[in-house]
Amino acid sequence: MSDDVFTGLVDAHYASLYRFALSLTRSGADAADLTQQTFFIWATKGSSLRDTAKARTWLFTTLYREFIRTRRRDGRMSSIEDLPPGDQDPPDLRAEDVARLDTQVVLEALQEVDTAFRAPLSLFYLKDLSYLEIAEVLDVPIGTVMSRLSRGKAHLRAALERRLQGARVIEFPRTQTR
Repeated sequence: MSDDVFTGLVDAHYASLYRFALSLTRSGADAADLTQQTFFIWATKGSSLRDTAKARTWLFTTLYREFIRTRRRDGRMSSIEDLPPGDQDPPDLRAEDVARLDTQVVLEALQEVDTAFRAPLSLFYLKDLSYLEIAEVLDVPIGTVMSRLSRGKAHLRAALERRLQGARVIEFPRTQTR
């Protein structure tokens, strides 16, 4: 593989891979390391990919697998079955509450969601991957992707509801116009 092809691949996908890694690791340094490791693996094994149109999916899959590998090695990975079951889905947020949310609040709430659910949510909503692409990246059946997205949305709604309940609404005095 030529240096130009590799550089083009890095230019095209580094930012989105880094953001995905950041959503998984919750640490800028760990996300940068994970992203660099992914490109290192591409540099050593990526030439074996026959269909270069699938490079993006290959990179996301590799990044996720490296994340899982390092989490297991560090003993910080829990099985999805070990997670506390949601008694019931929280009610949908009201439209006026959603209007008060900003991107930072939503991203912070997303960080409260367990990794098993955060990964598919990030890939679906932030990276615009299809269910099939997410299944390939996470190496799980498509039914598992749909289930994790459903449960992840419930967890995210609960996290957003907690943030909304704890948020103070600041009222500004109205100015009189003449």
